[in-house]
Amino acid sequence: MDTGLIIGLSIAGGIVFLGIIFVIWLIAVYNSLIRKRNAVDEAFSNMDVYLNKRYDLIPNLVETVKGYAKHEKETLENVMKARYAAMNAQGGKEKFKNENGLSSTLKSLFKVSENYPDLKADKNFAKLMSELSRIEDEIMNSRKYYNAVVQEYTNRQQTFPSSIVANWFKFERRELYQVEDKEVRKNVKVSF
Repeated sequence: MDTGLIIGLSIAGGIVFLGIIFVIWLIAVYNSLIRKRNAVDEAFSNMDVYLNKRYDLIPNLVETVKGYAKHEKETLENVMKARYAAMNAQGGKEKFKNENGLSSTLKSLFKVSENYPDLKADKNFAKLMSELSRIEDEIMNSRKYYNAVVQEYTNRQQTFPSSIVANWFKFERRELYQVEDKEVRKNVKVSF
C-alpha cells in the first residue's frame, strides 16, 4: 500500500473521529441547555400555581375586611386592581412587576386591619390571614427556587464552550425575580 494513501486515510479517519466527537459534544450541550430551560419553565409554572392560590384568596380577605372597614373602600379597590393586573400579566418581567405591586397593596390592607380590633378578632379573617401567610411563604420559596434554576440556566448559557451552542440555537435569557419597589422590601408588620 502506498504511504501517501495510508497517511490520507489516517487524516480522513482522524477528521471523521473529531467530527463525531464534536457532534456528540454538541448534542450533549444542547440537551443540557434544554433540560435547564425546561427546569426554568417548570419553576415559573410552580410559582404561578402559588400566585393563583393567592389570587383566589384575596377576594375572600377583601370581603371580610369590607364588613369592618366600610370607609376603606379605596384601599380595597386598589388591592383588587393590583390582583387583576398581576393575574393578567403577560411574560416574566410584567408578571414580576405586577406581583411587586400586589405585594405593596396587600401591605396597605394589613395596615387597615391593624386599625380594627374587631376585625383582627374575627375567625374568618384570622383563618384567611393564616392561609395568606402560608401561601406567601410558599411563594417566597418558589421564587427562590425559580431564581436558582434561572441562575443555573444562565450560567450554562454564558459559560464557554456551551455559550457557543446557546448562541447558535438562540437560547433566550430568562429574568430573575427581583423586588423593585423599596416599599416591598420592608417587612410586613401583621399583628393580631
